[in-house]
Amino acid sequence: MAYKKRTCAIIMSILIGLSVAYLVCHRFFYSSSAPRDWPEIAADSALNIVTEYNLVDYYVSGDSIAGMQYELCKYIEKRSGLKVNIFLENSLKTCIQKLENKTYDVIALNIPVTNEGKKTLAFTVPIAHNKQVLIQRKPIDSKDRPLIRNQIELGRKTIFVPKNSPCILRLRNLSEEIAEPIYIKELDDYTQEQILYMVAYRQIDYAVVDKKIALKNKTLFPGIDINTDISFTQLQAWAVRKDSPLLLDSLNRWISALPSLP
Repeated sequence: MAYKKRTCAIIMSILIGLSVAYLVCHRFFYSSSAPRDWPEIAADSALNIVTEYNLVDYYVSGDSIAGMQYELCKYIEKRSGLKVNIFLENSLKTCIQKLENKTYDVIALNIPVTNEGKKTLAFTVPIAHNKQVLIQRKPIDSKDRPLIRNQIELGRKTIFVPKNSPCILRLRNLSEEIAEPIYIKELDDYTQEQILYMVAYRQIDYAVVDKKIALKNKTLFPGIDINTDISFTQLQAWAVRKDSPLLLDSLNRWISALPSLP
């Protein structure tokens, strides 16, 4: 009898565990597979947008918030009639993951529009023209490294970039073009701006960031040099999920209606 009771208890525990696991998995699958395009967003009356904290996109100035992406988000809020919730992330990889699991609806960053990026993201109409530049320190004395002015000189140099940065593809192509290895070090949870600071504070020697971010920080760190281009001028845009065509169409109409970008 005791054996039967133990057996029944074990079976009941297993059944309960399986039931709980089923409910959790079902809820997760349903929530992650359920569509979230413009109708669902409008029903929520909220649009979730993620951007990055830096001196170009989103920053605190005195007792107010400023930045290109912040101003664009407020414009979209006014045009859409929805509450725009703005979130901050350091990692583009995290932004993309949370876009896919529907935590966010829009990545509001100046992302270069590339064929590689189009495999996983749907891009809006361009919001900026930009290029990537090398961040290095100006030499103070003969012991310092001379400035790199030719991309060929990047051979066998170590370049630091944020994890999954769009500039990685450009650096890899450049390595092929100059027939020399370029050592790329990806840093988790670091923004372009933070890596620029690392060069300025002599923690690393080279980084690659967007020119607009470099220009904004140049006045704060006059000892850095930003005059060596790594890429040609690129179109940059926001990104949404590939299965959100109605949201993409709305964003494109609103962005295109702007007389000039902030």
